Amino acid sequence: MILHCVFCTFRPDADTTARHAILKDLAAFSGTLDGVLGFDHGPNADYEGKSPQVTDGFVIRFRDRDALATYADHPIHKTLGARLCDLCNGGADGIMVVDLVSDD
Repeated sequence: MILHCVFCTFRPDADTTARHAILKDLAAFSGTLDGVLGFDHGPNADYEGKSPQVTDGFVIRFRDRDALATYADHPIHKTLGARLCDLCNGGADGIMVVDLVSDD
């Protein structure tokens, strides 16, 4: 399984409705793809004080690397990704992606 972890630094002036909408749209899109096992998202609570710049994030659980590749190459993902970048500080620079490989 691959945990596709995406950490966003939304611009302070990014509309709250637009922020919620993009996460909802990413979740809905992910649910249409074979090999997606789940999608979770939420605001960063930063309980340990190690990521104050991150405002929100999401994790998509993929069955395998092929499922992640299908998601990444999909034109809808590219459109949604552009919307997400538009809401983040520095565009794509305001997003960090970590792909964790899990044996579970």
